[in-house]
Amino acid sequence: METRGRSVLKAVIWNGIGLFVMSIVGLLATGSATMGGMLAVINTAIGFTLYIVYERIWARIRWGRAHG
Repeated sequence: METRGRSVLKAVIWNGIGLFVMSIVGLLATGSATMGGMLAVINTAIGFTLYIVYERIWARIRWGRAHG
């Protein structure tokens, strides 16, 4: 089973990548670094929370795991 710490670290790293990408996309879409950055931060906060919940749910599901 995956630990909570590992799930959180994976979420932080993944969302850091997402924050960077969404900042660039937001800048290109709006023409404003401030507005693009705000959209990226909001997206990252929502995505981070949902990712942790998703990972913790899957950590409890035994289906598809190799045992032994």
